[in-house]
Amino acid sequence: MIDLKFLRENPDIVKENIKKKFQDHKLPLVDEVIELDEQARSAQQEADALRANRNSISKQIGALMGQGRKDEAMALKEQVSKDAARLAELEEQEKDLQEKITRIMMTIPNIIDPSVPIGKDDSYNVEIEKFGEPVVPDFEIPYHTDIMDRFHGIDLDAAGKVAGNGFYYLMGDIARVHSAVISYARDFMIDRGFTYCVPPFMIRSNVVTGVMSFDEMDAMMYKIEGEDLYLIGTSEHSMIGKFIDTINDEEKLPYTLTSYSPCFRKEKGAHGIEERGVYRIHQFEKQEMIVVCKPEESKEWYDKLWKNTVDLFRSLDIPVRTLECCSGDLADLKVKSCDVEAWSPRQKKYFEVGSCSNLGDAQARRLKIRVKGKDGNKYFAHTLNNTVVAPPRMLIAFLENNLNADGSVNIPKALQPYMGGKERLIPLD
Repeated sequence: MIDLKFLRENPDIVKENIKKKFQDHKLPLVDEVIELDEQARSAQQEADALRANRNSISKQIGALMGQGRKDEAMALKEQVSKDAARLAELEEQEKDLQEKITRIMMTIPNIIDPSVPIGKDDSYNVEIEKFGEPVVPDFEIPYHTDIMDRFHGIDLDAAGKVAGNGFYYLMGDIARVHSAVISYARDFMIDRGFTYCVPPFMIRSNVVTGVMSFDEMDAMMYKIEGEDLYLIGTSEHSMIGKFIDTINDEEKLPYTLTSYSPCFRKEKGAHGIEERGVYRIHQFEKQEMIVVCKPEESKEWYDKLWKNTVDLFRSLDIPVRTLECCSGDLADLKVKSCDVEAWSPRQKKYFEVGSCSNLGDAQARRLKIRVKGKDGNKYFAHTLNNTVVAPPRMLIAFLENNLNADGSVNIPKALQPYMGGKERLIPLD
């Protein structure tokens, strides 16, 4: 959510940003907010004047009563009663206007960074850099669930009976690799100075609306019926929510946290063969990283975060690339974002395995995450998040890039301590 004062003083900039996001239907909202804001400030000014007048009259009434001028005092009391009714009306009007303003402001997209490429959808995303040499072996790479089947490592049929489509059972060595990757990612981030955290897996609605747009909320979140609770779609939600309504000492920043959690997503509209199996699912586990920092440090942290993911995947012998997200592919709260994509030897192309985002002060403004400077002044923090690793999707890249012609799978040295020293997985079929 952008600053209302900024919108009021720079409506043309806000409108141009909306156009860059290809959300022209939101252009009228800028003028609507300005008009509502004028009404709200006018009501507030009148209310303030009535409160000041009430205080003045109250003193006069006391003086008149002390002088025995009861009739004059009673006349002033009648005026106070009339003003009180008008004041109550104005206060209700202020509340209603502020609610409308806030609702609209939460739908107006954040101001994107000047470096963001302009484009309508993800087809306009721009490749930044490749890491590692993509290899296509001289033998056929099976679909990822077929690879897992050879290790008796997946059961989608049973999961479908138990929970429906979009769920899975992982078993044996495949389940062990899944857990090993999560444990390795945890230690990888701890070694880089991040504090490990296991957060709540459910959050309240005020946290949900604080960390994402209404459109994202509708597309992603599962609500707990009868309670003000939602299952998290990523631990970023509860990790950023940890700082809700706080004033943080400037010298203690940045806060750098890495968290484990299961994640739950509706995944509306998922279709196609490449989104079957364990690629696009309703439940998965994830290691995440978040940063809460001073505004002037967020660009530097943005680069550090995506590089962490690149380094982790390269340590597991998986080629990756980074992709700059264009304006139309950015969620409304994001200032800048890039995807980390892993190489798929079977598809002979890259696919998304993580996303790094700088949200500026948008989440902090919604959640009231403030910083107290050395001079005593308060300002909103900047927040960032990035995927460390999210199996089982990451398992697709892992299995394809470490598969041998005989069906065995190599275990990279970095992961071997988490696999009981195993150097290779041997298929059971």
